[in-house]
Amino acid sequence: MNVDPHSALAWPFFEESHRELARDVDAWAAAHLQHVDHADTDATCKRLVRMLGDAGWLAHCIGGTRYGASHDTIDTRAVCLLRETLAKHDGLADFAFAMQGLGSGAISLAGTDEQKARYLPRVAKGIALAAFALSEPEAGSDVAALSLDARIDGDAYVLNGDKTWISNGGIADFYVAFARTGEAPGSRGISAFIVDADTPGLQIAERIDVIAPHPLARLHFADARVPRSQMLGAPAEGFKIAMRTLDIFRTSVAAASLGFARRAMHEGLERAASRKMFGHTLGDFQLTQAKLAQMALTIDSSALLVYRAAWLRDQGESVTREAAMAKWHASEGAQQVIDAAVQLWGGLGVKSGTTVESLYREIRALRIYEGATEVQQLIVGRDVLKAHGEHQR
Repeated sequence: MNVDPHSALAWPFFEESHRELARDVDAWAAAHLQHVDHADTDATCKRLVRMLGDAGWLAHCIGGTRYGASHDTIDTRAVCLLRETLAKHDGLADFAFAMQGLGSGAISLAGTDEQKARYLPRVAKGIALAAFALSEPEAGSDVAALSLDARIDGDAYVLNGDKTWISNGGIADFYVAFARTGEAPGSRGISAFIVDADTPGLQIAERIDVIAPHPLARLHFADARVPRSQMLGAPAEGFKIAMRTLDIFRTSVAAASLGFARRAMHEGLERAASRKMFGHTLGDFQLTQAKLAQMALTIDSSALLVYRAAWLRDQGESVTREAAMAKWHASEGAQQVIDAAVQLWGGLGVKSGTTVESLYREIRALRIYEGATEVQQLIVGRDVLKAHGEHQR
């Protein structure tokens, strides 16, 4: 595959298979995602998941070729390339892809053979929707503060409490839920469970509307009995499982931000090249050129951080710091790039239904979910202090 030397795909982070994947998914998205109807979010999300499964893209969301995956372990670079490309074409398509990965990621990482065989093939085919149920009304960024209670009762755990801001809430076929089993205080007393959507006692307490329509809900557990066989990993391993899952998909949030920024850059360039002003085009003005230059710099620096983190994770390295840096820089940078594109479009930039207006709504949540920017700053700051202390010994 011939690659533009100025393209990120020319960087040594990628293998030829990644370049081919990027080309193929971009062509597929151009053919299938140009006129996605967002009027019925639930129905569209379900349809997109099935389309992504039929096309084979969801095989990259899971681990284990015996379960229908493209690789035995999740290829983070592939996931990021897919999210970047899908986000560039349609935000809800990116969401549909991402939630299949995040919702089933803990099963790929910590599930038994039976659990993997039961859930992962259906996720890869797009016939079962997955969800990641971590956040609670009083425990968002502070995961260790979660209070969903899970107590042993015979051959089951009985769950009581609430989860909120759950993506795919209300349409998912199963939820990976994290609950307090009480072996120790804080993060050491949390376990993970696979909870089927039809479990008695699991209720969709509230559907949540946000500025970029996605299926979200608050879940209520009222004496919901979950068989012990549905626990992921061992008791009290839930926090570690959640963090391992986020290390993969936090980097992919950065990749989606990058995709949104690239689309905004394209829209900004189109406007600069075509808009007539004072006998010139908008792009002839130095102020416009400076704005475009800053947009290009932000995009390239974000891409370097994203694919450094993805490459390191695929080499088996811990990427907590690198993933936090990528998510922080790419999501904040994409907000700036998109805002600049809106400015270039002027009044049309805030007209409902235009591309840049849609991007403006899409990007805002990415600065919050899977760890707000301020949390990423804390992660990086603590890690560099820790590394400094170890170096001084």
